Amino acid sequence: MPINPVDRGLLILTSLAGGEKHGYALMQDIEEFAGVRLGPGSLYGAISRLESEGLVEALPADDRRRPYRLTPAGNRVLQQELSASAKIAGIGLGRLAVEG
Repeated sequence: MPINPVDRGLLILTSLAGGEKHGYALMQDIEEFAGVRLGPGSLYGAISRLESEGLVEALPADDRRRPYRLTPAGNRVLQQELSASAKIAGIGLGRLAVEG
C-alpha cells in the first residue's frame, strides 16, 4: 500500500522557498522536484488554506498571473516540518539498514 507522506501545503511551501511563483510555475516546480502533479483545484485550494493561515501571501497580479510568496511564518513552519520529516526519514532508513 503506497503512502503519500507529503501534503500539498508542504509542497507549495517548499516550492515558494525558492522564490515567488504564480500558480502554473508552482505546478511545474512541484512536479519537477517531487514528481507530484497538482491540478489547479487542489493547488489553489491549498494556497487558499495557506493564505488563511498566514503562511503564504499573494502579490500584486502581473498581467493575469498572481504570484505568491512565503511569509516569515511560512518559512518557520516549513523549517519545522522539514526537520521533523528528516528525523523520521533518518530513523526509518536506519531501521531498514539494521533489518537488511
